[in-house]
Amino acid sequence: MANIKSAIKRNRQNEVRRLRNRSVRSEMRTLVKTAQDTGTAEDTTAAIKKIDRAVSKGIIHANKASREKSRLQKNLNNNG
Repeated sequence: MANIKSAIKRNRQNEVRRLRNRSVRSEMRTLVKTAQDTGTAEDTTAAIKKIDRAVSKGIIHANKASREKSRLQKNLNNNG
């Protein structure tokens, strides 16, 4: 456990950010799975939007986002 005041505050901040990031990442994964299962344009668009938002917040890497979006679009084109 940290003894220094600034380290204690940093730990509190990190915990808040970790929980927020986990929530966003979980919601993104749910939308991606839904889009893969249904294959509709609306679900794919929602998932891509959520992926872009996660990248802009620094929750996932840009290359991962590009890969996920490519797979979603490929799935939509093949099934839709």
